[in-house]
Amino acid sequence: MAESAFSVYLMHRNVYILAFCQAMLFTGTGLVISATALIGKDLAPTAAWATVPLAIQYLTTMLVIFAVSHWMKIKGRRHVFMRGALVGAAGMLLASLAIWLGNFYLFMLASVLVGMHNAIGQFYRFAAAESVPANLKARAISMTLAGGVLAAFLGPNLAVLTKNMLDHVFLASYLSLVLTTLLSALLTSRINMPEIPDEEKEIRSLLHIARQPKYLMAMLAAMVGYGSMNFLMTATPLAMVCFSHPFSSTAIVIQWHLFAMFAPSFFTGDLIRRFGVTQVMLSGCLLIIGCALVNLNGTSLRHFEIALILLGVGWNFLYIGATTMLTDTYSSAEKSKAQGLNDTFIFATLTLTSFASGAMVDHLGWQTINALSLYPVSIVLLGLIWLSLKSIRKNLPKISFK
Repeated sequence: MAESAFSVYLMHRNVYILAFCQAMLFTGTGLVISATALIGKDLAPTAAWATVPLAIQYLTTMLVIFAVSHWMKIKGRRHVFMRGALVGAAGMLLASLAIWLGNFYLFMLASVLVGMHNAIGQFYRFAAAESVPANLKARAISMTLAGGVLAAFLGPNLAVLTKNMLDHVFLASYLSLVLTTLLSALLTSRINMPEIPDEEKEIRSLLHIARQPKYLMAMLAAMVGYGSMNFLMTATPLAMVCFSHPFSSTAIVIQWHLFAMFAPSFFTGDLIRRFGVTQVMLSGCLLIIGCALVNLNGTSLRHFEIALILLGVGWNFLYIGATTMLTDTYSSAEKSKAQGLNDTFIFATLTLTSFASGAMVDHLGWQTINALSLYPVSIVLLGLIWLSLKSIRKNLPKISFK
């Protein structure tokens, strides 16, 4: 009994540690996204290159995430998490040096290291799911992402506090992120992942795994949910400027959006356990559709606030639900390639939407991009309905007419 209680303690401790590390990761991501373009504009040889470091960061994450998953299979979660945080700390330190020296190319190299750190951090949620019994997976994933609530308030305030603390703008900000990533390295050294023996059955090919309707649905839902959220969130500040809203109003809208993204995580796992993963994902689709409809019906501050809150909660339901659904489609021996492929496609979508949103607002307009965002979410909605009907038909008792 004592040994069992200790095992439960270790499992919960892992989730708490991973949730805090997730908070540190999102804090750094938020600050870096806010500052990189401004730093790039000051350091780059031409203003057209201002967003190149951020592009390099996203591309690095997309390109290495599959290899990171394989590395974890060989070395284990704890080993890779620790070294990933150290790589992140090195990247933040190198970025600080680049800001101090005024060297744009050194800043681009730092973005590669930061992108690698972000790729490794994407697996915190999977590690949390593996730390608990199967019936608690959704709650563990949800609680890990709940760390973003801390980041929603810590990131913006840290940026404001440190931006002009030293002679070079944002130098103190990046130095503070060196400390947060080193803290993550220390904490991940304390996690104790349970031994999960590889299953006896044959390991399927990646193509075989990816052809499962449930796997495809989970990956598509995560791509569309994250892509739609990133697309509309990135476009919102530009749109608010176009409609003459001050920056102070934009900051409030984004902060409430970030809070809405992560605050539901405290109960999303319980909703999945009670109502089922498909129903929660369907709700996420409807909320994102609701966001677009609110934006289509007005451009006041209240419209932007309500829309971005709906978008945040919708992302939460869809992303946590998709991650939970995905974990049911592979064995422990197959997890590295199944998780790696999923997150590669997610970050490919994030890269594309990050670059497309600004240009599409400028060329197509705010109303049009909201109307266009309805299509991919509606496809996921219909796919989830089809998957639900398929599951219902499968579980119906067979009637014999003999």
